[in-house]
Amino acid sequence: MTFDFDLSFVLQMLVFASLIVVLRPLLFDPVLRVFEEREKRTDGARQSARQMQEEAGALLSRYEQELAKVHEVARQERDRSRGETARMEAELLAQARQSANEIVEQGRQRIDRERRQIQFGLGQESERLARTVAEAVLGRSLH
Repeated sequence: MTFDFDLSFVLQMLVFASLIVVLRPLLFDPVLRVFEEREKRTDGARQSARQMQEEAGALLSRYEQELAKVHEVARQERDRSRGETARMEAELLAQARQSANEIVEQGRQRIDRERRQIQFGLGQESERLARTVAEAVLGRSLH
């Protein structure tokens, strides 16, 4: 294989070299800087996204802790309310029992009074009937 070097080859090499010298600061360096800047921004965005995810995780953790505290406070308040309700219910039942016992006792006293009155009335009536029967049997007045 033979190579034929002529002037056109040298001219092409000179044009190529001059294009590289001229285009490097005008085209290649700015394009490389754009690519480098894009890479920095992409890495920066990734780093920022990672940092935001970590912050979001920390916020979520803090939110869950606060929510757990709120649930605990609500549970304690619910238990306190239940205890207070049970105490009030016990007081009301005790008052109701006391009122019922008083009513029952008043009823017993009234029944006892009425029973004594009826017994007294029956005693008088039985004496009157006995006297009437005795007078009828004896045929005379017992007074």
